[in-house]
Amino acid sequence: MQASCAPNEPCADIAQNDEQPAYNPLDPTTFVFPKTQTLQAVVTIEFCDRCRWLHRATWTQTELFLTFPPPIISSISLIPQNSDETAGRFRVWLTIAGSDITNPHLVWDRKVEGGFPELKVLKQRVRNKLQPGKSLGHSDTH
Repeated sequence: MQASCAPNEPCADIAQNDEQPAYNPLDPTTFVFPKTQTLQAVVTIEFCDRCRWLHRATWTQTELFLTFPPPIISSISLIPQNSDETAGRFRVWLTIAGSDITNPHLVWDRKVEGGFPELKVLKQRVRNKLQPGKSLGHSDTH
């Protein structure tokens, strides 16, 4: 129970029961959910699970994280799809902080583009949205 405090004055009498228990790496009740960084950019990769494209999606995720480490890309979500209308789907979406989160950018669609992205091309498209001046080294050479 907290003591009542005057406005703009620190409270001196805070009950000891309000404190969290000390962190214990073997006690899940002391675990704290990680604080998220300010979301700069979020990538979403949706793929056809029936086509067994999980490995391709995780490879793409790894390559994007290696090229655009946090906080540039703060998270990459993998969303398996398993229905008739999503058969053969492999899409990469980019949502940028400050823009309309309900309107992510479609970076790649396998059916529209006629195949899977070369990582070089995918990285260039993501870079052009996030960091237009960034050099991608050998991925920028022709």
